[in-house]
Amino acid sequence: MPSSTTRKRKATPKRGKASTKKRTTTAGKTSGKKKKATTKSKSSTRKSKSTTKSSRAKSKSNGSSNGSGEISNYSSAMRWLNEHTDFERLRLVKYNPDTFNLDRMRKLLKALGNPHEQVRFVHIAGTKGKGSTVSMLASMLQHCGYAIGTYTSPHLIDIRERIQINGDMIPHADFVELLKSVQTKVKYNGSNNPTFFEVITAVAMRYFADQAVDLAILETGLGGRLDATNVVEPEVVGLTQISIDHTNILGKKITQIAAEKAGIMKKGVPAITVEQEPEVMKVFREHAEKIGAPLEENGKEIEFSYRFEANRELGPHTRVCLTTPNDTYDHLPVPLKGEHQALNCGLALALLDKLREKGFKATEDQWIEGLAATVIPGRMEMAWKEPRIMLDGAHNAASITSLIRAMGAHVPYDSLVMIFGCGEDKDVIGMLKQVNLGADKVIFTKAKGNPRASEPKDLLTKFRDVSGKMAQSAESLDEALQLAARAVGREDLICITGSFYLVGEAKKYLADLASKRKATN
Repeated sequence: MPSSTTRKRKATPKRGKASTKKRTTTAGKTSGKKKKATTKSKSSTRKSKSTTKSSRAKSKSNGSSNGSGEISNYSSAMRWLNEHTDFERLRLVKYNPDTFNLDRMRKLLKALGNPHEQVRFVHIAGTKGKGSTVSMLASMLQHCGYAIGTYTSPHLIDIRERIQINGDMIPHADFVELLKSVQTKVKYNGSNNPTFFEVITAVAMRYFADQAVDLAILETGLGGRLDATNVVEPEVVGLTQISIDHTNILGKKITQIAAEKAGIMKKGVPAITVEQEPEVMKVFREHAEKIGAPLEENGKEIEFSYRFEANRELGPHTRVCLTTPNDTYDHLPVPLKGEHQALNCGLALALLDKLREKGFKATEDQWIEGLAATVIPGRMEMAWKEPRIMLDGAHNAASITSLIRAMGAHVPYDSLVMIFGCGEDKDVIGMLKQVNLGADKVIFTKAKGNPRASEPKDLLTKFRDVSGKMAQSAESLDEALQLAARAVGREDLICITGSFYLVGEAKKYLADLASKRKATN
C-alpha cells in the first residue's frame, strides 16, 4: 500500500499572551491590536454586495484583461490568475527593473491597503534550503503559541500551498475573495500589469494582515533584489547556501547570483547567513557594509558546529550546536534528513534567537518540540512502498549532490533508478554530472505543462557525453514510472528529482493512483 502523502501536524498549543488575537477564516476580518487596520483590510479585500452597475463595468475593463469576466468561484479565479504573465513558466525572461518592477508591486499593495506595513516579517533568500529553513523556523514558533504565516514557492499540487498559517493552506473562499479584490481594485491598462507572482504575493500579504498573524516568513521567488517579496521591512533576514542556479536570468557567475540574493538585506536589519564560498561571503560582507546591515555568519560571528551520528532512537541523523550571546542550543537533532540540513537548521535557530531579542517568547521545551515536529513535503519523501519511490525537489547541482549523500546515509538500497527532469535555465551539465555519480540507471522525462522543461531526449544526449551508465528517455512521467518499475527489484529504490514541477506531478499521480486502488479494494 502507498504511504500517505498528506501532511500531518501536531495540534498547535494554546496561544499565550503574546498571541491572544483571534484569527478568522474569512478574508477581510481581523481583531486584537490589528483593529485599526481592519477598516482598511475590509475595504481592500471584500467586494461590497451592493456593487453598482458602473463598478461592475469598471471591474470588467480593469481586471479582465483577457476577457475572462468577473471572478465568481475558484475556477474563474484561477482562470483569471493564469492570464497573468508567469515568469516561472517562461523560457525567456528579461531580468531587469522593468520586468521585475518593485514600484508596480508597491502600487498593487497600496490598492489593497498596504498590508505589508501591517505584518512583521522574516525574509529568506538563497539558492537551496529556503523551504527547509522556513519550515523549521515556522514550526518552532508555532509550537511557542504564535500564529505564523508562511509564503513559499513553487507549490507541488495546490497553489494554496504557497500561503499557509500554522500549516493550514489559505481556504478556497478566502483565496477567491482576495483575488476578486485585486481584480476590482487594481487598474489594468494593458501594459505594466501585475505578474502572476506579484498577484499571489500581494494576496499572501493581505491574507496575513487580515488574519492578524504574529509573524510571516517570506521566501523569495527568484533572486532577491528585484523579487516581489522585497518590499517588506523585515525583523531579520536569512541567507541560505548560494550555488549556481537560474544562470540565464541571475548570471553565470556565483558572485552575480550572490549579489542578487544580497539585495534583500536592509539598513539596520540584522542578517544571518550560513557558511558560504569565500567569493560569496565577500559579496555579502561588502553589500552589508555598504548599506549598513549588521551581518553575522554561522560558524564565525555565531559559534556553530554539527556532526553526523546514529542511535537506536533516531537512527542516522545530524546534530547541531549553536551559541549566541543570548543562549546555547546544544546537540539538537536535525528533524530533516541529510547532513546538508544541519546548515538550514542552524540558520533557523539563529533566526529564532534574533526574534527572541525582538520580544518573541520561546520556551525551550516548546521550540524543541516544534523543531522535532518539522515536516516538509517533496524533500526525501517516500511516496510509495512497493516499489519504493522517493520524491525530492533537488533542482540544482549542489542539491543533487546533497540528495545523493543523504540517500546513502539514510536509505538502504541495492540499486538506484533515478527519474530525472529539469528546467532549461539550470546548470544542466553540472546536474547531470552529479546524477552520474549517484544513479545506477537514469530515465529522463519532463514535467507536463512546463514550457521551461528540458526535452528528455536532449537530456539523454547530454548525459551520454558525461556518462556511460544505462539511461533512456520517456516523454511522460507515466511512461518513466512504468520503465522504472520494470527495472527495479524489492531492495532497489526509484528517486524522482530534478524539478519541483516534476515532483509535484509525481506526488499527485501517486496520490491519485492510491485513491483508485483503495476504491477498487
